[in-house]
Amino acid sequence: MSDANDTVFKAIANADRRAILDAIREAPKTTGELCDALPHLERTTVMLHMRVLEEADLIIVQRKGRHRWNYLNVAPIQDIYDRWIKRYAAPSAALLTRLKKDLERAGEQHESTKQVLTSDN
Repeated sequence: MSDANDTVFKAIANADRRAILDAIREAPKTTGELCDALPHLERTTVMLHMRVLEEADLIIVQRKGRHRWNYLNVAPIQDIYDRWIKRYAAPSAALLTRLKKDLERAGEQHESTKQVLTSDN
């Protein structure tokens, strides 16, 4: 695994950092808005979490006047998806689809057998 992926995995391992990413998923937020969204944390702690996210390239920061706007950068997450999730999800999805069809077929056979037995009485 590359160092970039290590950094991203470490960054998203923390629940507060994931909460920050969730908060900026729909729209960028100022640092003050993020601090308000995490009232259990002090501003300095939020800033430390944001630094980790910025180093992992998960957020892009733009300073506009007195405000620091934080934008979500999904590219590192997409890289992890392409490398780790997509590769393993396709075979699992195919297996689950086959299992579903087999169970449906078994259920249909059970219903057919039940109807035959019922009509014999």
